[in-house]
Amino acid sequence: MIRKCILATLPLLVGVALSATPAQAIQTDVVVAPADSTAPVDAAPAKPKPARKARRSHSVDYGNASVPVRGMSMAQVEKRFGAPVDKLPAAGGDTPRHPTINRWRYNGYTVYFERTHVIHTVMDAATPTT
Repeated sequence: MIRKCILATLPLLVGVALSATPAQAIQTDVVVAPADSTAPVDAAPAKPKPARKARRSHSVDYGNASVPVRGMSMAQVEKRFGAPVDKLPAAGGDTPRHPTINRWRYNGYTVYFERTHVIHTVMDAATPTT
């Protein structure tokens, strides 16, 4: 049913799009006020918003992080949080498409590294109380 409806309206939409002249298609900043309107019309186009800069991991401030955050190197983690309780065996690294994943256990969380940089920090599960 929906397919028939779409197929029925498609020629109408294409016909309207093709009947517009290039000049009509280009003029998008013209404002037309209703005939009974007494308000002044502002014909100036809106200013475009400035582009936002992408945030890069190397510019992140690690100042008050209580756990290692994404992008920190192994040396930064060890310097800031001390030696891990346990360094688990590395996984992967057999091909370039499977990078080495290292896991360091600290009290309360585990830090996952891809090659030499943090990709995740996972908090340990809370023990159930009875």
